[in-house]
Amino acid sequence: FLETTAYFCMKPKMGEKEVSPHSFFSIWHEFSSDFKDFWKKENKLILQERVKEAEEVCRQKKGKSLYNIRPKHDSGIVSKICSNA
Repeated sequence: FLETTAYFCMKPKMGEKEVSPHSFFSIWHEFSSDFKDFWKKENKLILQERVKEAEEVCRQKKGKSLYNIRPKHDSGIVSKICSNA
């Protein structure tokens, strides 16, 4: 615990010799809860962007036809009968 407080450069409050766990973890709790809130908001924004991109890709794919329609050739029996008549 003391090494951790030294790593984060925590200094004891006035009148205390060492950093108390209560003071360290109260600050740490605030930091972690703020971080969690920002993390959730950022993930939500990223998810919304990905959904929009996926919807755009779907729209583009729906806009393109998946198959080609060729014109009908007049080579069948009906066309030969109709052309001879």
